[in-house]
Amino acid sequence: MKLGTMLRDVLRSSARRPVTELYPLEKRPPVAAFRGLVHYDPEACTGCGLCAKDCPANAIELITIDKAGKRFVMRYHVDRCTFCGQCAYSCRFDCINLSNDEWELARTRPDAFTITYGRPDDIRRLEATPEPDPAAEAEPAG
Repeated sequence: MKLGTMLRDVLRSSARRPVTELYPLEKRPPVAAFRGLVHYDPEACTGCGLCAKDCPANAIELITIDKAGKRFVMRYHVDRCTFCGQCAYSCRFDCINLSNDEWELARTRPDAFTITYGRPDDIRRLEATPEPDPAAEAEPAG
């Protein structure tokens, strides 16, 4: 780049207003098709598991509480999610939607990146059940 061209750009830019926005003081609304945080409706879910199977980032776990009673809990890992929308596209019963107004997802604690959706009593039951230890289940070699 020649010095004259650069000087002309500097002078022209100094006469203009800055393009930078004062975020977070001034927020722009997201576009209508924006894909943000995943929301799950446990009442409409049939437990087919297509959302978890089709998620390329393995950000969704569908946990069966009672298959006959159609009671399921979805554990959503926000830190793994790529917000591609494949889960919502794959769900035949519109149980999963991506919010277009929840996109500020920064957290200070790693455990805040895991969201558990479901009926409150099912979530309590799931949290009360200890998770199996894979090392304890492995058979000893010998």
